[in-house]
Amino acid sequence: MGRSFDEELQYLERKTDYCWTIKKGFVPNMQVEGAFYVNSHLEKLMLEELRNSCRGGIGGFLPGVKQIANVAALPGIVKNSIGLPDVHSGYGFAIGNMAAFDMDDPESIVSPGGVGFDINCGVRLIRTNLDETDVTPVKEQLCQSLFDHIPVGVGSKGVIPMQAKDLNEALEMGVDWSLREGYAWAEDKEHCEEYGRLLQADPSKVSAKAKKRGLPQLGTLGAGNHYAEIQVVDEIFDKHAANKMGIDHKGQVCVMVHCGSRGLGHQVATDALVAMEKAMARDKIIVNDRQLACAHIKSAEGQDYLKGMFAAGNYAWVNRSSMTFLTRQAFGKVFNCPPDDLDMQLIYDVSHNIAKVEEHMVNGKQKTLLVHRKGSTRAFPPHHPLIPVDYQLTGQPVLIGGTMGTCSYVLTGTQHGMDTTFGTTCHGAGRALSRAKSRRNLDYQEVLDKLAEKGISIRVASPKLVMEEAPESYKDVTEVVNTCHEAGISKKAIKLRPIAVIKG
Repeated sequence: MGRSFDEELQYLERKTDYCWTIKKGFVPNMQVEGAFYVNSHLEKLMLEELRNSCRGGIGGFLPGVKQIANVAALPGIVKNSIGLPDVHSGYGFAIGNMAAFDMDDPESIVSPGGVGFDINCGVRLIRTNLDETDVTPVKEQLCQSLFDHIPVGVGSKGVIPMQAKDLNEALEMGVDWSLREGYAWAEDKEHCEEYGRLLQADPSKVSAKAKKRGLPQLGTLGAGNHYAEIQVVDEIFDKHAANKMGIDHKGQVCVMVHCGSRGLGHQVATDALVAMEKAMARDKIIVNDRQLACAHIKSAEGQDYLKGMFAAGNYAWVNRSSMTFLTRQAFGKVFNCPPDDLDMQLIYDVSHNIAKVEEHMVNGKQKTLLVHRKGSTRAFPPHHPLIPVDYQLTGQPVLIGGTMGTCSYVLTGTQHGMDTTFGTTCHGAGRALSRAKSRRNLDYQEVLDKLAEKGISIRVASPKLVMEEAPESYKDVTEVVNTCHEAGISKKAIKLRPIAVIKG
């Protein structure tokens, strides 16, 4: 028999208004404590999920609190397993869960469940010198132009010409490939996390099957929660940070693109999970949940996965670069001028599904860590050497995509976040209803009518996705962002509201 909800609660302790601790013993073998960030409203969702699981009614995945704790039991983890305010159940790690592993500890592991199947899923934000008043008269035209230029939907094929040789180069070079081929502007590279290229990538560690899936999909949005959205600056919280990003007034028009590595990344993760099951048996690695399949970082399987995962990460950057190219084309066509004249500069591009080697202070000592961020975003503070010169005084821009028809945010990284969450913050709203439940509970036409009432144009390839991605299916992104702001792990800079959205 499992423990009752009241017994489970004995292991949870509210440390501050915005942070809870999960004590050792909550699940077996915990090496460190867990922690999760919530406000009073999000806390109810978190505890309700745990209560339901104690009654035996949660379905496929463990509750988020349990998943955070199971990650805290993985070999080599340091400090805490951390859940961000948008945390919800996922495969292995919860989505919105980050954890760091000591690279000098031979027992330390890498786990595909801590990166996710959509490797380097991420967000980029492109500013323009257009105002809402410039766009309103041509909004439907612009939305259609984006929909025509960017291939969307489950099996969508890319329009960027690609041979096998090109794909291998893109996997190795990331944004440098896009630059060479003329699909990116020189300034774009400077404004990508990792400058849009993970140098340890090795295309030979990506299987033929993964490459076959990736070859036709470059420059495609795919489906699910991915989108390209035309947004308007709704509020500026930090004028100085906004100015550094080229945002100077309310009503300024931006474009946000949210997508990842498509079928290629999914296959890289699937292949690695199969190899790691065997490695765990050989190396006698014990985990609390089979979905946390992992391998020692230094093992052949661990190294193969990392090199393949970095290659898939590079693919995702090329994918977002290609879509930025197509977005610039779409705008240029409608406004009948070169995208240059519209000042369509990239503000920043962040990953929220990746594991990376980083330097951090742990108990007063500098350590080299493998930081897994799944459904969570890097948020480095001012003066960090890895962020662009433009943002040295403000901290790294952090892009938080809202749900379809709700606002999005730009945050900046803080030193407090660096000290407490390894420079990590939330990534979006986080699901509140499963996809199946959303389809059962929501009506397609009703969702579209609500968007129309808010003045949001939409183009969508698959109607059923409209229900899955409706705002009601998600937590409130403002609550999530405010929690991170109040907890001091990131700082609000800009709020954006959508006026047009294209989706798979």
